[in-house]
Amino acid sequence: ALGRLQRRCYTKGPDVPLRHVRTISCLNKEEIEAVVALAGEMKANPQNYATALQQKTLLMLFQKPSLRTRVSFETGMTQMGGHAIYYNIADSPLGKKESLSDFGKVLSRFADFIMARVNDRDEIKELSEVSTIPVINALDDFAHPCQMLADILTIVEKKGNPKGLKLAFFGDVANNVTYDLMRLGSILGMQVAVCGPVDKGEGYEVEQEVVAECQALGGDVTITTDVQEAAKGSDVVYCDSWMSYGIPDEEADMRKKIFMPYQVDCGVMELTNPDSIFMNCLPAARGLEQTAEVIDGPKSVVFDQAENRMHAQKALLHVLHYGFP
Repeated sequence: ALGRLQRRCYTKGPDVPLRHVRTISCLNKEEIEAVVALAGEMKANPQNYATALQQKTLLMLFQKPSLRTRVSFETGMTQMGGHAIYYNIADSPLGKKESLSDFGKVLSRFADFIMARVNDRDEIKELSEVSTIPVINALDDFAHPCQMLADILTIVEKKGNPKGLKLAFFGDVANNVTYDLMRLGSILGMQVAVCGPVDKGEGYEVEQEVVAECQALGGDVTITTDVQEAAKGSDVVYCDSWMSYGIPDEEADMRKKIFMPYQVDCGVMELTNPDSIFMNCLPAARGLEQTAEVIDGPKSVVFDQAENRMHAQKALLHVLHYGFP
């Protein structure tokens, strides 16, 4: 399949359907596997794709800042012969002087891809409804599919076939990364345990829409406050910041108190399988969501995980432009 894709890599056919990636579940199991396989090939042999997106343009819309997202997408486009434009919409008139709908229609006349990192899922939805070029969600309040592709590439590299593996997430379970991890695991046949203060009520609970979606996908997902139950027998341990972008600084002390029982420390890691790995999508705060001993320890794969953002996104751009093999 990869050979066929490489042979046609410079001749996009008119039959390639328009695809948007709003959540990881916009891709099915076979498509995720195809992206991972292509990402591995691109990582091993980047020179084979040096002109794959020649004279193509990615417009990157940023309402929220990010180191990894901007650098990985810009570098990836450059490595494939294309160009990326950074546009900060945090202080722009977008949505005020000009509607998102008009904006998306205009961008479709200029660029070949839109990547958007925004505050609200409705903004991704509105863009994708009017754009005639692929829209990639680079983070909103509901999903983080680019991170998921990097994560599963890393898991495959370290653990092989993900089917049957147990992934345990600790901390703030009411966020975009948790939701897409639940979807990802459900699609790929992983057992997923999300562990956090869901007993604290609104703002700390997993949205029921996500639970229902995972059930419809046939997922094996457990939501719990029991750290030992979640950690026991885990192959992958994952956590994320307790202070996601947009959370007021004045809530930091309160959130620290609520989330500290779910910190990943050496005691938690000892409950997992001997060959387990530790992941964090970064940025990370040592002493908060995990201890320094864990993130800087031998089981941590966080920097391989960060690097894989670029390889996975290059593969995603490629299949959105040329189609899946």
